[in-house]
This record gives sequence, C-alpha cells and structure tokens, in this order.
Amino acid sequence: MTSTSLPGQLPDATDSPVDTRPGRPAARRVRGEPGGHKIIVSVIMAVLGMAFLLPLVWLILAALNPHATSGLSSPAFSLDNFRAAFQAGAGRAIANSLYLAGVSTVVATVVSTLAGYVLSRHYVPLKGLLLVGVIFLTGLPVTLLLIPIYQIFVKINWLNSPFYTSLVLGATSVPFAIWLLKNFIDQVPRDFEEAAAVEGSGQFQILLRVVVPLIMPGILVSAILTFINSWGAFLIPLVLDSSPGDTPGAVGIYEFITANGQVQFGPLAAYGILFSVPVIIMYIISSRWLSGSFSFAGGVKG
Repeated sequence: MTSTSLPGQLPDATDSPVDTRPGRPAARRVRGEPGGHKIIVSVIMAVLGMAFLLPLVWLILAALNPHATSGLSSPAFSLDNFRAAFQAGAGRAIANSLYLAGVSTVVATVVSTLAGYVLSRHYVPLKGLLLVGVIFLTGLPVTLLLIPIYQIFVKINWLNSPFYTSLVLGATSVPFAIWLLKNFIDQVPRDFEEAAAVEGSGQFQILLRVVVPLIMPGILVSAILTFINSWGAFLIPLVLDSSPGDTPGAVGIYEFITANGQVQFGPLAAYGILFSVPVIIMYIISSRWLSGSFSFAGGVKG
C-alpha cells in the first residue's frame, strides 16, 4: 500500500514507491547510515595518537627547560641542557655510535647482497633448508650468543675494539637482510641479466651494474634497518668494548643518572634529541629512493 499525502502536505521522505512488478527485486529504502562507529574509531585513533605524541612533546619541552622534571612544563627556551649534554660527552658518544653503525651497515649490506644474489640466482644444495635456518636466525635472541662470542673475543684478543664490535653488530642483522634482499632480487627479471651476459659482462659486473640499481630501494631498506639496529645497540657494545673512550650513545645515556639515582631530565632530553638526529637525517636522504617502486617496464626490447 502506498501512502498518500493530504493537499498541501509534502510526502514522507521515507515512503518511496516500491517496484512490485514480477521478476523485479524489491527496492530497499535509502536511509542515512549511522556514523556512530566512525566517531568511535576516530576517538580511539586520536587517543592512541596522543599517547605517542605526549612523550615527544615532553622531550622537546624538557630539552629547552633548564629546570625540567618528569612532568610537562612550559619551557624557558634555554640551550643550557644541550651544552650540558655535550660537556658530558654526547658528541664523542654519538661519533662512536656513528662508527659502529656505519661499519656494521656496510658489512651487513655487502654480505647480504652477495648472499641474497647467490640464493636467488644459483643452485645451492638444500636451499630451502638453508632459508629456513636464515629465518630462524632472525628471531634468535642476541643474549644467547653473547657469552660464546665473549669467550671467542677473549681468546683471540678482540675485546675493546670498536671495529670487531661493529662486525658482531652487523652479523646480528645479516640473516634478516639476506632474506629481505633475496626476495627483492627474485623480482628482477632474468632477461636483464641475460642481455648483459650477451654483451660480455661478467657475473660481478651483472650484479653491480644491473641487479644492484634495480633493487636499490630494497638495499636502502636493509641498510636503514641495520643502521637503526646497530645505532640503538646497548648490550653488545657494553660487554665487548668496556673502554671509556669507545662508549657509544646508547651506553652513554647513563651519564645523566647521578650516583644517588637522581635523573637529570633536562640534559637527558637534550641528549635524546641529539641522539635521534643522525637517524632522521639518514631517513630524509634515502626517502626519495624509498618513495619509488620497481619499474621494469620498457627495459626489455622485443
């Protein structure tokens, strides 16, 4: 039954005519969808965003406040905390971290690229089992290996050496980097390598001039993850290198905790900002490579 409206009365917006002809599905009335669930999701996301934003706000405000505490307070816009951080050895500690992270990143990236290429392009006996072992090693805690590594370092007299410590840091990132780069290399068409081989290029030249430029986004991702892993490493440098002059940034943070357990919040916040700058700069430099994707179209002529 279709409702009728009295003269001068507008028809009800919810009463739309329904097509009742045979073979025609009944038309459903169009109603406004309730937006309550969207509001709830937005509120939850806003709360989570504030939970992650508040520590960053505290870090910036405390770094600029010479009388900073554990709570939020208006800053006095002073650079005294940064001067105190440098006087406590922040510059040397960050330089040590740059050395450890830089060497470990280069070593891990080169080794992982070569290993990933071999696993992707060459026949390796028990390759599947080997890849399972690589994936297993990515989740192996470093603490399980630290004691035997320390014993080896004692026997071969490698303790208190930043270079050998950085090799251990790089080795902890190699399994995941191999698995990651092997998957990137799998996506490169073999036609590119075959065309380079026809031109007389050797195996290493094919890898360096053909494969590496095409998987550069993957190499950068692997390098950034390795750099961050080594940059924030605490336990390995603490155990393997106890020389005061080689203290990295992650260990030097204890300089801002006094003997009686008091925390110097202002210099600590300034140190945290200084310690984050190299990672941010590295990401900004590599962001233009990471923003793109693989593009093989037109690379092979028919």
